[in-house]
Amino acid sequence: MTVTPAIEADNLTKTYPDGVEAVKGIDFTVGPGEVFGLLGPNGAGKSTTVGMFATTVAPTSGTARLAGHDVVRDPIAARQSSAVVFQDAVVDKPLSGRHNLMVHARLWGLDAAAARARVDTLVDLFGLAGIIDRPVGGYSGGERRRLEIARALVSEPRVLFLDEPTVGLDPRVRHELIDLIGGLRARSGMTILLTTHYLDEAELLCDRVAIIHGGDVVALDTPSALLAQVGREVIELRVAGNADAALATLRAHNVADDGAFTVGNSIHLPLHRLPAGEVTAAIAGLGLAATAVITRPPTLDDVYLQLTGQILAALAG
Repeated sequence: MTVTPAIEADNLTKTYPDGVEAVKGIDFTVGPGEVFGLLGPNGAGKSTTVGMFATTVAPTSGTARLAGHDVVRDPIAARQSSAVVFQDAVVDKPLSGRHNLMVHARLWGLDAAAARARVDTLVDLFGLAGIIDRPVGGYSGGERRRLEIARALVSEPRVLFLDEPTVGLDPRVRHELIDLIGGLRARSGMTILLTTHYLDEAELLCDRVAIIHGGDVVALDTPSALLAQVGREVIELRVAGNADAALATLRAHNVADDGAFTVGNSIHLPLHRLPAGEVTAAIAGLGLAATAVITRPPTLDDVYLQLTGQILAALAG
């Protein structure tokens, strides 16, 4: 039995009229019920990719499909199968939260009774009962974001796009929202594509992640597989002098391999073969001007920094 992917990108590109190549021929497929992450910094091409799937940005070439519907040839069907929560707030602030949800429900064709029932369910699900009848203009950032996600679910989409859903929120509210997002799939089985530059979110939420850099997908795998590429541990070494020169010394003495990289005055040494104690002893024996040495588990930040560092080195070469 052939299962239709929930999301498909096939050599998808976007070049803007000013010549900026925001997306450069990316490919990925997301299965039904999967939580998929697009990771990268601002300007990497994440929001442009979401915009093409949302039919608000026209692809330059390639194909984007939602639940089998081509977003260019059949945009109405693509929209009917999906919902998007963009970075910028799109709720009507003078209206109450309930009024926002009711208007959206009626626009989707629900009759008054069905709209009220759907709204009541979402209010309970998102813990909005205490604020739902207040004007949205008085909501906090976290409250507004919960309302926006609730509004996106009014249409019961098969695919939900969350574009930087926690950006600008304080740490406690951000983690509360991460927990809420993590529960959505368990309750509904919907497919979720999440864009973020907070890589810890991807580790907590995503089945697979695509790391995007300069409009290209530079890695795509499960978080655990990507972390395994870095190593079982990472030694982070801060030096007082030139980090690149110190890394060259470590490589010359076979303490660091090609996977090591620098960030500012820090050297990151993924450990694949040598134990941490042996490496730290070797560092001490080389007389490097180290100001701090720590050993820790790898994170997706390490994966991203290692990949982008290799790309920049290749370009420089």
